[in-house]
Amino acid sequence: MGLLKTQFPSLDRSGLLHLLTTALRLLVGWHFLYEGLAKALMPNWSAAGYLMSSHWLLADFFHWIAAHPSILKAVNVINIYGLILIGLLLILGVLIRPAAILGAGLIVLYYIANPPLAGFLGEATGEGHYLIINKNLIEWALLIFFAVLPSAAGYGIDRLLQQRRSKSQAAAAPDYSKRETLKNLVGVPVLGALGLAVLQKRKWESFEEEHLVSEKSRLNAATGASTRGLYFASLQELKSKVPCGKLGNLKVSRLICGGNLISGYSHSRDLLYVSPLVKGYFTDDKVIETLNLCEACGINTAIIRVDNNTLRLIKKYRHRGGRMHWIAQCKITEEDYTSDVNAAVDHGAVGAYLHGGVCDEMVAAGKLELLARALDHIKTRGVLAGMAAHQLQVIVAAERVGLNPDFYMKTLNSGNYWTAGPKLPKPDHWVPEPHRVIEPELLDPDQDNIWEVTPRQTIEFMKSVKKPWIAYKVLGAGAIHPREGLPYVFENGADFACVGMFDFQVVEDANITVEALNRFVERKRTWMA
Repeated sequence: MGLLKTQFPSLDRSGLLHLLTTALRLLVGWHFLYEGLAKALMPNWSAAGYLMSSHWLLADFFHWIAAHPSILKAVNVINIYGLILIGLLLILGVLIRPAAILGAGLIVLYYIANPPLAGFLGEATGEGHYLIINKNLIEWALLIFFAVLPSAAGYGIDRLLQQRRSKSQAAAAPDYSKRETLKNLVGVPVLGALGLAVLQKRKWESFEEEHLVSEKSRLNAATGASTRGLYFASLQELKSKVPCGKLGNLKVSRLICGGNLISGYSHSRDLLYVSPLVKGYFTDDKVIETLNLCEACGINTAIIRVDNNTLRLIKKYRHRGGRMHWIAQCKITEEDYTSDVNAAVDHGAVGAYLHGGVCDEMVAAGKLELLARALDHIKTRGVLAGMAAHQLQVIVAAERVGLNPDFYMKTLNSGNYWTAGPKLPKPDHWVPEPHRVIEPELLDPDQDNIWEVTPRQTIEFMKSVKKPWIAYKVLGAGAIHPREGLPYVFENGADFACVGMFDFQVVEDANITVEALNRFVERKRTWMA
């Protein structure tokens, strides 16, 4: 303090308080203003993801905002320009008290939406780790501090106006008016510095984007690869929610979320590193964020296998307020056909189905009685019972002997993708016979890049099946674009489509599903759900 007084004779404890208060206000103002500018300059920025990740107080309200595009758009505008306005007022020191109160209210909403509490998404972020106290709460405390201080505490336009209105200044007092004016206009050069910093950052980002585009073009020219069609839609671009059908008494979305995001298993042909990359991408928080986004798009059901990691994640998802239906993929053996089913039902599954690979093996081995016992056990647990199949023989056999599941899951895609292998000549049409051996339409059906070897035969036979049909392997593990795969299965008789999705694909897949369902007034198969 003595050194400061030597350098600045007029500085006392009150002056030091003014300096510290001003510095803190400028720091908070800078943060608010830049947050607003960054969002305004970001193409298609939306608060939807943040709102949908909320599962604490007011979660339903936040989800409601995110689910209504017009309201979400208004909230985005208010958020962006509210941050900019509050930042400007704090930096310039004008209307400090109202700005601080508005800023504190905004931060309360941010905190409530994603609190840093144990078990919530806000407990850990990419920038650090928090527990109860985070930067939002600290800034809130500072804003409350600014709100309760006198408007003249700290340099700014408020203080300047108050000094000029004051008539209590003694005539003999030293004339510090010019110096005081400059101090109170300290926010102006700060705004200039921020403006220059933003311009410099934008210039750097533009250079990086141009360099990236140039590098992609060079690689594409060298390798023949194409990045056309890689467009990731945001929730703001959702056209309408995915409609629902009925499975039993349940309303189930026509588009169902596949379980690869939790299991981490990804059909990837000979690319052995893909599944580990999927597991690395889908952290717990990313899984929950993706399921939340599905909910916002009207996708209310996920199909997920049963294992310890799944059960742990389902519990965590429910704890955060997740509401999606869970249909469980269950494996059985001759010795144990109940464990997976019981674990799934005990953890809130609304349905369970017998794994496609298992059903293929059991039917090939003539063990239909075991499948019947397993289906009966699922039904005794009070949930929907289903069967899955890769081979059409499974559905033919189940219908022939009257296994009577509540629904079928059967693979379906056109096989029209380059890794599906060479094609065999196909008949013009196929009429199912009770004991006919169904020949594959493609070569090498056991390869891990072909999941529907009898598409046309499947379509023909399923016309006679009077049960709900969930189509899966619809996109050939990413080899078929959703704009081709989803309309194909709905046009050809599937009641639902189960598709594995990354978070950045959810909105686009939902929009394509809605378009496809609106397009087909008459289908080749009557809706069974």
